[in-house]
Amino acid sequence: MAQRKSIETSSFAHENPIPVASRMGPLLMSGVIPAFDAGTRNLPEKLEDQVANLFVHIGNALEAAGGGWEHVVKITFFANDPEARGKINPSWVEKFPDADSRPARHTQITKDGGRPMITCDFTAWIEG
Repeated sequence: MAQRKSIETSSFAHENPIPVASRMGPLLMSGVIPAFDAGTRNLPEKLEDQVANLFVHIGNALEAAGGGWEHVVKITFFANDPEARGKINPSWVEKFPDADSRPARHTQITKDGGRPMITCDFTAWIEG
């Protein structure tokens, strides 16, 4: 039976006793990824900057787990503004340029209007 392994990064850590992600065999699942600036708990004012931070943190978690962007199966974004979809697209296309090989994506719009403006979680499959 595969052993579970906690994945941590230097770009952010949860305040509660939970890892950034957990890997069991080839399956990697994250907890909530915050939009903080790397290495701090500072939250940028602009949605575009928060989105950019999410992609930094995802990339760091993938690397810490021994994977890369090609291993992402799905990313779910939780945003408080419907315009977030358009703000995600530039980074999405940069990380996944092949339209025939993109992971699944869902953006759930909440109505709380608070901060952060966006968070996410992701699932990856890393064989080997």
